[in-house]
Amino acid sequence: MTERLRRFRRTARAEADRLEEPVAEAAALARKLGLDPYPVNYWVVDHDEMNQLIAYGGFQHRYPHWRWGMTYDRQRKQDQFGMGKAFEIVNNDDPSHAFLQESNSLADQKAVITHVEGHADFFRNNEWFSRFSGDRELDAAAMLERHAETIQRYIDDADIDREDVERFVDAVTCLEDTIDQHRPLSDDPDTERVEPADLRKRLDGIDLSADVKGEVFDDEWLDQLAESEAAAADLDRPRTDVLGFLSEHGMVYDDDAGEAAEMESWQKDVLDILRREAYYFAPQKMTKVMNEGWAALWESLMMGEERFAGTDEFLTYADHQARVLGSPGMNPYKLGKELWEYVENTENRRAVAETLLRVEGITWRNFHDTVDFDRVQSLLEPAPEIDAIRSDTLEDLTALPDDDPRVDWETLDRALSEPDAVGVDRYPWKVLTYEGLAERHFSLVKPQNRGFLRGIQRSELEQLSRYMFDDNKYADIEAAIADVDRTAGWDRMRAVRESHNDVTFVDAFLSREFVTDNDYFTYEYTRSTGDFRVASTDPDDVKKKLLLQFTNFGKPTIAVFDDNFENRGELLLGHRYNGIMLDINEARDVVKRVHDLWGRPVNLMTIRKDYDDHEVEVARRRNREPEPTEHGVRIRYDGDSFSESDLDPELEERIQASDVDYDTKPDEWLS
Repeated sequence: MTERLRRFRRTARAEADRLEEPVAEAAALARKLGLDPYPVNYWVVDHDEMNQLIAYGGFQHRYPHWRWGMTYDRQRKQDQFGMGKAFEIVNNDDPSHAFLQESNSLADQKAVITHVEGHADFFRNNEWFSRFSGDRELDAAAMLERHAETIQRYIDDADIDREDVERFVDAVTCLEDTIDQHRPLSDDPDTERVEPADLRKRLDGIDLSADVKGEVFDDEWLDQLAESEAAAADLDRPRTDVLGFLSEHGMVYDDDAGEAAEMESWQKDVLDILRREAYYFAPQKMTKVMNEGWAALWESLMMGEERFAGTDEFLTYADHQARVLGSPGMNPYKLGKELWEYVENTENRRAVAETLLRVEGITWRNFHDTVDFDRVQSLLEPAPEIDAIRSDTLEDLTALPDDDPRVDWETLDRALSEPDAVGVDRYPWKVLTYEGLAERHFSLVKPQNRGFLRGIQRSELEQLSRYMFDDNKYADIEAAIADVDRTAGWDRMRAVRESHNDVTFVDAFLSREFVTDNDYFTYEYTRSTGDFRVASTDPDDVKKKLLLQFTNFGKPTIAVFDDNFENRGELLLGHRYNGIMLDINEARDVVKRVHDLWGRPVNLMTIRKDYDDHEVEVARRRNREPEPTEHGVRIRYDGDSFSESDLDPELEERIQASDVDYDTKPDEWLS
């Protein structure tokens, strides 16, 4: 075993030495392209260490729990039987830490490094990640290590039963997605519950006689009114941060006393620790498509278009990229990359169209008939001296005006005087600036996008014309294209990266044009045939289903509606029903876990769908889907057994998702 460890340390050291140059150059290229990543520490590990890191969510130390072992075993088997290899893992930290598998080829290592630079930029600049740390420095690795040590101390404490700790951790981790991911951890907007004003106080300000008050507003009636208004107030202000609510108000059941008791200090501590971790990992779940697509796009540009992959490495890289983007199912790499490319293309198209609409004789009405798109395409091509940079063509750059913003003049001078120090033949991007690279990689001149400008709709042209307040006109197309801002697409992408999450990203940019051009569709399990079939190609359906999949990490949204349900100290939870039915068996298991953290009976409101056997058979014969019957139910667990009752219509209405959020109810879909 000792020799094996020495051997792996030697192998990892040699691999780290080999990667020093690609790491440094990838970071420099990323910054030239306008990215601003966290500094990244790269670590070379063997496949077993990689599996451990994946199990721990990208960190070396986590609190003791059986699920890490389960995740490790699953990943190890995937690796062993060729079901999926992990090339890297990177965490959100400052500095970020990226772990590379030592068995990767050099092409794969370069792909991973360029991919990681994209992730580190996203971590640093997306506002959803900053909500966790705020203005403080981020040191997630140290935080998670402290958490691990704290929980381990409780497990090792002779005065605390180890099984009690493990059971408590199980209960909390079962609820880790029941937080309010849209608010910072430090922000507790609804910890204070506003009770409605007592009518007695309002009556004191009214000039009524004692007889009238006693006859009309007797004490019993006033007490009942106060209770009903308080209950209504609770139901009107549900709390989505269930873990936060339980941290403040939760208790545990004392078997000896036969009643709920205050949590012990270690239980409060563990709950707060795990809730904090849930908030740390929430942005990664909320931006999976954006983040992976962002990293995949810049990886592709650096590795392919900027030839970061050497000539002998490109085929290996192309195969790697094709397998990642071609993975079946809802592929966040593919969807994210295509959406980012669409953002870039549409912004570049807008920039070009705006200049063309200022050419004499061109209007939004005659745009498609007047504009020579082939001519425009050729004019948009990057200048030859920018496009073809080699050591023997550097003199062409020196012929440009001294103030040309596309050229990094300091590096160019160095490249001319010390060619080996710059290595232009390997890294041509070094003598260009952000503006130069934007022209070199302007998206509308790429072969796959050559018809994008021609495809602009008249409605978009009309809208552009309506808001053009600049009266400057160009005499011809050549003058207009010379003025096009080639950085528009990249600038827009960075602005979008700062503020969006997956839900808002898909909602804003998954357009009818995008869905049609990229052949997206929805598919569903059909009860009439017992198999999966294409359900719709309508862009609205595609968007709606994706929004449902990304809302609350794709998990059911549960909120606290009342902590004193029916004045019995019971907890009332509500499932925000959006047309997708809960798995009742799983829901019952979760309710049991909540009971461990509440110490008293727990109720869960939800809506069930029932299908009549006869209706299913008729629907099958007529090749249509059966219509379900929906009805609200309340599931109650008292610590020993479950019971169910019909839900009051008013409560059923309260848990229906509204039309103003992203939980829109897809009536046309199946559960």
